[in-house]
Amino acid sequence: MTAFHEVRFPLDIARGARGGPERLTQIVTLASGREVRNSRWAHSRRRYDAGLGVRTLDALSTVVAFFEERRGRLHGFRWRDGLDWKSCAPSQSPAADDQEIGVGDGLAREFQLVKDYGAGVSLYRRTIAKPRAGEVLIAVEGVIQAQPAQVSCDPATGVVSFAPGHAPPPGARVTAGFSFDVPVRFDIDMIEVDLSAFEAGEIPRIPVVEILV
Repeated sequence: MTAFHEVRFPLDIARGARGGPERLTQIVTLASGREVRNSRWAHSRRRYDAGLGVRTLDALSTVVAFFEERRGRLHGFRWRDGLDWKSCAPSQSPAADDQEIGVGDGLAREFQLVKDYGAGVSLYRRTIAKPRAGEVLIAVEGVIQAQPAQVSCDPATGVVSFAPGHAPPPGARVTAGFSFDVPVRFDIDMIEVDLSAFEAGEIPRIPVVEILV
């Protein structure tokens, strides 16, 4: 049975990886020369190459052990994107008003963590499903809420839950600041390494791809 393992890929190796968001756009060129473009995916999907962070035999051994425990492509795990892992800019620290995650109606007590990219009509809203435990701040109309007495956040889903009697009042902005991981899996079932080439500087390819959870 497939599962998601709430463990993070070794951070020191992930820091040396390469990758980023991918989209799937269908483009049809008409006889006039004009193009019709259609986005096949509603959400971007991130891909990384973990092999680029492997520089020593010890690091390679660590990745192989991690790969074996995940059974190759079978089980998902957490990955930290070195560029995009906070609710704010990379140089800043998360603050409780970084991202608006909802507006209260006096009844709703659950809100999903999200992160916005861009502004205006083209804004892209990304669901954040794997926040880091203990690194989520929640505010209602700018007032930070006490955890867990008033609010809590599930690190396995990114769902923010207000305690009974603490539902945000009608029209109140609910905001959040957080750090997060990307849910991913290995995109191969075999790690192929030529040790003689590795010692000469050739890096094994270890692709990792984002998954929906």
